[in-house]
Amino acid sequence: MSGPTDTGMARNVALYPWFKLFQNLIFWQAIWFLFFQKELSAAEALLLYAVYDVGTTLLEVPSGYMSDRLGRKPTLATAMLAGAAGSGLIAFGEGFGVFALAQVLLGMSAAFASGTDSAFLYESLAADGREEEVEAEETRGWQFTLTGLALSAVIGGLIAQVSFEWAFVGGAMAMVLALGITLRFVEPTHRAEPSAEVQVVSQFSLFRAAMGKPVLVWLLVLSVLMYGFSHVPFVFGQPFISEALDTVGWQGEAPLVSGAVTAAMMLVSVGASLIALALRQRIGLPAILLLAFGIQIGLIATLAATNNTLAIAVLLLRMVPNSFSKPFIVARIQPLLTDAGRATYLSIQSFIGRLLFAGSLYAASGQAPRGGEMAYDDIQSTLFWYAVVGSVAFVGLALTARRSRVRQARSIR
Repeated sequence: MSGPTDTGMARNVALYPWFKLFQNLIFWQAIWFLFFQKELSAAEALLLYAVYDVGTTLLEVPSGYMSDRLGRKPTLATAMLAGAAGSGLIAFGEGFGVFALAQVLLGMSAAFASGTDSAFLYESLAADGREEEVEAEETRGWQFTLTGLALSAVIGGLIAQVSFEWAFVGGAMAMVLALGITLRFVEPTHRAEPSAEVQVVSQFSLFRAAMGKPVLVWLLVLSVLMYGFSHVPFVFGQPFISEALDTVGWQGEAPLVSGAVTAAMMLVSVGASLIALALRQRIGLPAILLLAFGIQIGLIATLAATNNTLAIAVLLLRMVPNSFSKPFIVARIQPLLTDAGRATYLSIQSFIGRLLFAGSLYAASGQAPRGGEMAYDDIQSTLFWYAVVGSVAFVGLALTARRSRVRQARSIR
């Protein structure tokens, strides 16, 4: 391989963590529900997140096709443009219709980046002859992601004390900076058939072929479930914090506390990522993945059991399961997929997860108040059913892990 190509791929790998940092400077993450609930209602806030998930869902598979056919770099650039536009529209718009359009744009941003970012990193490493570094580089990218989320959470909470809207302005500016990094990327070479000879149906054929491998089926089911259970505290955590603080008369400080909790949550997860590799080597891949899912279920069950202010502390564990699972899931499936269908598989996986979670939120919105804030009784009943479903799924995954050959062989090449 030529020197310039090697240099370009090495630059991709070096820039990738910084791309993840700026992509995840989401200054509105700790206050979005509080903002929509204030501007509209609790029920409409839930519906708006469902709109986001449905928008992302509808674009997941087309974005995977675009990534596999047209390239990783243009797909990532499109994602950053959509994210900047969506954040800006919320900052300067008003009303459910405008906010819904903004949520679709933010969903588009998530969909176009989903899968493409990991495929871009893996193919850059492969082109540079460094495939064996994928776990380490995915973990590094995850650490930068968590750092961005932590910084933006605490800063966003402070900004929201002055203006909710300016938190969204900050998010738009961060997406523009991420776009600047994307434009410095070099498109990696990936082994796909010429686009003129490939139809969308071919992508689904590649996905069906992947589903012939039990390990990929097991990991897809786990990933779909963990997506939803990771986002349950994200959606319900803000109203939970508001209700818990109300019991001690501090409800007015909810945006600041939410930002501080989210920042601390990310820092705890960074710490978890530092021990994740050693833990994975000690207990094995199936065990660490089941541990991660179990933590998610336990967190939700705790929030369902009590609204004591001390329970806010368990939210610090929300991203720990991602640190214990995401890099290892990606690293396990990448070598089992073809270059022509890699992003499509990851997009379909996200498609299923988002669709199921959006459906559950739609059901939950029917129980939420139409003209006010969400009370703890409403939160509790919803979280109870999530915990029940999660517990049943955990047992099923634990019983099928060995048969699905989740444990990684000594050599997968």
